[in-house]
Amino acid sequence: MRILVICGAGASSTFVAMRLRHAAQNAGLSVQALAGTVESLAVDLDSTDILLVAPHLARELPDLEHLAAQRSVQVILLPEDVFADMDGTRTLRAVLPALTTDLPLTPTDH
Repeated sequence: MRILVICGAGASSTFVAMRLRHAAQNAGLSVQALAGTVESLAVDLDSTDILLVAPHLARELPDLEHLAAQRSVQVILLPEDVFADMDGTRTLRAVLPALTTDLPLTPTDH
């Protein structure tokens, strides 16, 4: 399962992806979590299963969901406090439903 975490410039998403990788590994889950930006999304989505969207991009969510739907990529809007999740466990809990279903998730599903 490949998870792409996006933010504005890629800096904060790098930390979220790193923490998510560690939390998944500690939970015995095989996931690949990578960081990206809105600008790189068109290319990155082709090899993505789940798209995690930083909370400050909430206004762009409809456009991001449209792009993701064209590639059957599930989209999850991350909570406002995601950057305070120092060990990645809360982020992993937000992603777990998407890891166990093939149905697209909306921001209200988590």
